[in-house]
Amino acid sequence: MPEQTIINSITAAVSEQRLPAGTKLGEQVLSDLFDCNRANVRRALSTLATMHVVQLQPNRGAFISTPSPKEAGDVFEARRMIERMLARKVIENITPDDIVDMRAIIATEAKARANGDKPAELRLSRTFHMRLAMIADNQVLERFLSELTLRTTLIIGLYNMAGSSHCAEDEHLEIVQAIEDKDEERLLLLIDQHLNHLEAGLDFKTSTKPFFNLAEHLTIIPV
Repeated sequence: MPEQTIINSITAAVSEQRLPAGTKLGEQVLSDLFDCNRANVRRALSTLATMHVVQLQPNRGAFISTPSPKEAGDVFEARRMIERMLARKVIENITPDDIVDMRAIIATEAKARANGDKPAELRLSRTFHMRLAMIADNQVLERFLSELTLRTTLIIGLYNMAGSSHCAEDEHLEIVQAIEDKDEERLLLLIDQHLNHLEAGLDFKTSTKPFFNLAEHLTIIPV
């Protein structure tokens, strides 16, 4: 369906910081880009608004959400709570194959970082956290975390001049090692430290500027 293709393409662009906070999402531009009618676009934007990825402003249109400093703090607080809950389930459910998969994600993320491929690095960092949620096998919490990780990417892109994910390779490796060791106390500590590190990198006195050529920054991802 056109709506899902639009949703997938915009969320992918947000996850890679190709569409920063404040970018205008013109209905006609999206309609032309995705070869669909404006009703399809409006339904997709409405769904993205429920995910807090898009803000719908009366008489102005749709924009990629611009989280406030207060919202940024709330997002990180929510992530700490949810990822701690998920971590306990991960330790219960983890398999040797899961460990192999997670180490492979970290290795690919490190390669992207070494190659200066920022979009891939950001995407893989989010993939790492979402893989943990999948292993935990709680679809409700997984859905919440999916939204929160997208909002985190927006926050970091908006308030960090470098636009970095700040997800250090060794932090992810230490998390996987604690899971493999089934050391719940250490795992919870590492998750807190990891998210605190991300939040500490924010500077609310600065913000990035949006850009407006959607066609240059959207990759169409079919359903």
